[in-house]
Amino acid sequence: MISSLFPPSTNHQYRGSILALVLLGLMVVITIIPALIHSFLPDGGANVIAGLGIDLGSAHGRQVVSLFAWAGTTQLILGLILLTILVRYRSLVPFAFALLVLSRSLHAWHMWGPKGGDHHPPEAYATLALVPILLVGLWLALRQRPSDA
Repeated sequence: MISSLFPPSTNHQYRGSILALVLLGLMVVITIIPALIHSFLPDGGANVIAGLGIDLGSAHGRQVVSLFAWAGTTQLILGLILLTILVRYRSLVPFAFALLVLSRSLHAWHMWGPKGGDHHPPEAYATLALVPILLVGLWLALRQRPSDA
C-alpha cells in the first residue's frame, strides 16, 4: 500500500548540482517553520511576528488569525512536498525550483505591488531576497553534472 503512495525513488536520475539540493533543503526548513508558526501560534504570527497589532478578540481579528492559519496549512503542504522531492524524487528538483520562483515572485508582487500596503512584515523583505536566490537554485538544478562513468 505504501508503495502505491510513494512509487520508486528517482534520486539516481538527478544530475543537477548538489548545492541545489542544499538550497532546496533550506527552503524546506524556511517553509515548514513559518507554516507551523501560522498554524499553531494563537495569533498565527499576525501580531508577534508580522506586527499587525490587531485585536484578536474582534471579528476581524479572528478572521485574520483564520487566514494566517489557512496560509500556514498551505505552506505546510508545500514544505512536505518539497521534502518528499528532496528525499525521494530528486528528478523533480528543477520543477520544484521553477514553482518556488513562480510562487515567491507572485508573493513579492502581491506584497510590494498594487495590492500591497504600507506595512511590510519580515516575510516581504525575505521574499525579495529569495527570488534571485531561487533563480540561482533553478539554474544549478538544471546544470548537468558529469555522470559517473
